[in-house]
Amino acid sequence: MSKKAKEVVRDFYRSDILGDETVLERFFHPDLVLIWNSPNGLSIKHYNDIVHFFGEIRRSYDDLRVEVSHLLSDGPHVTIRYKYYIRTMENPDEELGIAHFIAIFEVKDDKIYRGYQISQPVNDKDDTTESYHKVRV
Repeated sequence: MSKKAKEVVRDFYRSDILGDETVLERFFHPDLVLIWNSPNGLSIKHYNDIVHFFGEIRRSYDDLRVEVSHLLSDGPHVTIRYKYYIRTMENPDEELGIAHFIAIFEVKDDKIYRGYQISQPVNDKDDTTESYHKVRV
């Protein structure tokens, strides 16, 4: 039975991306294209680029946690607003917010197929206590 697009995206963000090496294979379509606007400019990532990206995340961080504030769907399209928090191997007792994201994903064959994402690094002016309460998840 086919999953709803919102369930696919929700399940990906609830998965153990650092501990389970099957996550990317289970959640990302082999023909994935992610168009990502970041402070470094526009980049276009494909499946293998995302595998490499998360491989670097696994090597760099001891823990990765996501806090989702919005998760909205319209057919095969899902919009998500979230923030990533990390713990480093050098300082596992301190959790740091590292980036804010908003993404629109298209789900095909129960996998994330296309994505349009904007990210911004966390800075000292962030108001996370007011802006990241769950609105629609």
